[in-house]
Amino acid sequence: MAPIPGSGLAKGLAVTLRTMTKKTVTEQYPDTQPDLPPRTRGVIGLFEENCTVCMLCARECPDWCIYIDSHKETVPAATPGGRERSRNVLDRFAIDFSLCMYCGICIEVCPFDALFWSPEFEYAETDIRDLTHERDKLREWMWTVPAPPALDPGAEEPKEITTARKTAEKLATTPPGPADPTGSNAEPTDPAGSKAGPTAPAGPKPGPTNQAGPKPEPTEPRPRPTEPPTQPPTEPPAGPTAPEGDAP
Repeated sequence: MAPIPGSGLAKGLAVTLRTMTKKTVTEQYPDTQPDLPPRTRGVIGLFEENCTVCMLCARECPDWCIYIDSHKETVPAATPGGRERSRNVLDRFAIDFSLCMYCGICIEVCPFDALFWSPEFEYAETDIRDLTHERDKLREWMWTVPAPPALDPGAEEPKEITTARKTAEKLATTPPGPADPTGSNAEPTDPAGSKAGPTAPAGPKPGPTNQAGPKPEPTEPRPRPTEPPTQPPTEPPAGPTAPEGDAP
């Protein structure tokens, strides 16, 4: 069916007439605070405990209005013989709101949830140089961040809540162990008071034995002669002798 000529104009005039008959309501600001939506981009709050000084927000800011200073300090080893580590310590975190265009990129790229939108908007200054707010002021605005809105009834449950719920159900279905009268996680003991468990047989620990019988004791070796045996001295052979009685 073809539309009636002039029907669009009639619908527009009907909206105008309905609006003209309504009473105009003016909110008396600042006596009456406006009812802002929960995701209002008023100002940026800093949750300093979550900041690791990764500098990702300052690098991704298209206006370069985030200023971060830090230093490194050495953390001693947690265990004996461990290795010392170094970490970044935040010294300064400031945002120049005279340059900020409220794009929200810094909040989106923060991997540790250290930046949040706050509906606070009353931070006007008479000097533009006072619009650079340091981390103390950003931390105060953090407490004005509203709670996240509830999920849609048909939306899936967040993974964090699902994991926590499954862990709680698993712990609830696990049967508890035997009660410890001492209140510590000690091993069960027998009535005599010693720890229960496999015990070694009394006596010396058996070792490998010779099945053929006891090993014979070693005999002392025979002494070796230290000097060669002595022989009686031999006389040199005698020469020819003269016959008796013919001596001169």
